[in-house]
Amino acid sequence: MRCINKVKKCIALTLLCLLLTGCGKVSYTFSYDPDCSVSSYRIVNAGSFDTATAFASDLCVVSQDVLSDEIDMTDISAAALFKVNSSEVLYAKNVYEKLYPASLTKVMTALVALKYGNLEDTLTASEHVIITEAGAQLCGIKPGDTMTLVQALHILLLYSANDVAVMIAEHIGGSVEGFADLMNKEAKELGATNSNFVNPHGLSDDNHYVTAYDMYLIFNEAVKYDMFTEIIHMMSYDTTYYDSSGNPKEVSIGTTNRYLKGTCPTPENITVIGGKTGTTNAAKKCLVLLSKDTSGNSYISIIMRAETVERLYEGMSALLGSIY
Repeated sequence: MRCINKVKKCIALTLLCLLLTGCGKVSYTFSYDPDCSVSSYRIVNAGSFDTATAFASDLCVVSQDVLSDEIDMTDISAAALFKVNSSEVLYAKNVYEKLYPASLTKVMTALVALKYGNLEDTLTASEHVIITEAGAQLCGIKPGDTMTLVQALHILLLYSANDVAVMIAEHIGGSVEGFADLMNKEAKELGATNSNFVNPHGLSDDNHYVTAYDMYLIFNEAVKYDMFTEIIHMMSYDTTYYDSSGNPKEVSIGTTNRYLKGTCPTPENITVIGGKTGTTNAAKKCLVLLSKDTSGNSYISIIMRAETVERLYEGMSALLGSIY
């Protein structure tokens, strides 16, 4: 009986040696556990004392509301203030609530266009630029009109023209649907997984929505493009595009941002670089901004679904005024 037990022990030890020495063609993996002495992480890094890079280490991460008694967000559905340089969440209210974005959508439209397009590309308007929805902001382009992508981006971001958004989408994505697929692809790659886009302009659709946090992720990526930041900082833009017969058509537009227009005072020690406004009946009043303090620190602030434009800017000024 003792001999049998010894044989079993020898067989068990042999199998263990084979597993540990990697003999044979079968590979074995351990689960990731930085605290376990036999995890794959520990085995790979025990000698070098390396550490794993934390997920989203360069992003602001919100686990719960971060509120302040000094900031009144009455009649505002969602709001946030992020300190970009240090990845700090300074304020957060309902940042994971799915809301209609209105023309904040155009931040993603511009981001996709900058990533996949060429600024000197010539865009030609199709019959789909004719938008009849009441109250839709339009540049007035007609089928057959042409302009470059860089011209279109200025009109998109400064004037928030919905017809130009369609023009960009069809050029980059082949169709509005194809472009929406790209928008959703990019959103998911950024971690903006609680959003869904079905068009490039933000006119209301039940399946078209974002969260304030996803808007932060998208805007944070867009401002990495110098052209985007340059455009949202402009107060006006004049250009000439052409109709289907080659005749010039002049356009002169101004920003929709009240801080840049000077009709809303900027809180002390804060410089508003620029941003994007958005308004529809369903989305109410929306705004995303890039700002800096006197030390050069960057901030992204977002308000979604304010009841009135006055409350929008009151709320935004309260957020920016809390920076110190």
